[in-house]
Amino acid sequence: MATATENKVKLTDPRQSYQSPPFDQQQALEMPGSTARMNPKPNHGEESYQGSGKLAGLSALVTGGDSGIGRAVSLCFAREGANVAINYLSEDSDANETAELVKQAGGKAAAFGGDLREEAFCKSLIDNAREELGGLDILVNNAGYQETANEIDEFSSELFDRIFKTNVYAPFWLSKAAMQYLPAGGSIINTASIQGYDPSAYLLPYSSTKSAMLGMTKGLAKLAMKQGVRVNAVAPGPVWTPLIPGSMPADKVEQFGANTLFGRPAQPIELAPLYVWLASPDASYVTGEVFGCTGGRTPV
Repeated sequence: MATATENKVKLTDPRQSYQSPPFDQQQALEMPGSTARMNPKPNHGEESYQGSGKLAGLSALVTGGDSGIGRAVSLCFAREGANVAINYLSEDSDANETAELVKQAGGKAAAFGGDLREEAFCKSLIDNAREELGGLDILVNNAGYQETANEIDEFSSELFDRIFKTNVYAPFWLSKAAMQYLPAGGSIINTASIQGYDPSAYLLPYSSTKSAMLGMTKGLAKLAMKQGVRVNAVAPGPVWTPLIPGSMPADKVEQFGANTLFGRPAQPIELAPLYVWLASPDASYVTGEVFGCTGGRTPV
């Protein structure tokens, strides 16, 4: 029989676990970006994450599931035994890759393209995901949009509206529709951000939406528990996803994540296990909470 010493987990210095800035100049990307054109490629846990049946037989919908945090969450959910539907805006290649990862893990996969800024689409997305998967137990509101500017006059009302519709209205519409189906013990998990606590001026509209998501998470948790449904959020710091080169100036991309205690950004796989835990029965006494994963930048 192997001893505890022989089975010891290999520890690594977290400052050196993944790539640190400065990053090479990225290929020109437009929102919402492309995983294939990033250098280095984000790590979603393709080679490392091993499941243990924490979500066996459950069905989940992950918005923004084509890339970044959403892809990592979808992959980890599938390796924990879940069936996974993803929503994406227009990145067919990324979405197909995520769906294939889910299938390879043994789960049923579905991908639905469409714009979450439309209330009717949000409602149909919930209905279609439930029908395709045979039920709905978990909703992950992860999709987001951002743009940067240096002066308040550079943020148009149209842009402000787009960011709020994607980041706040859509999670409200989706959660409202999902509550018709989520069983007792089911859960809603929102992706908040350090920007909700420590806003950057150049991300003013985006930061405002993430502050709104904190309130929505805590308020909805009180309503949802009347049905036994838990509502929580994960608040990331800097994470290496297509959103970054797709929306930020080159100088900020080059040094992205350097201001954390680790001196680097997180990789998507470093956040996904939080979502797994929150979705699982292991977190049965957890609701209305926000869990920070910010590289030590601030308590949330």
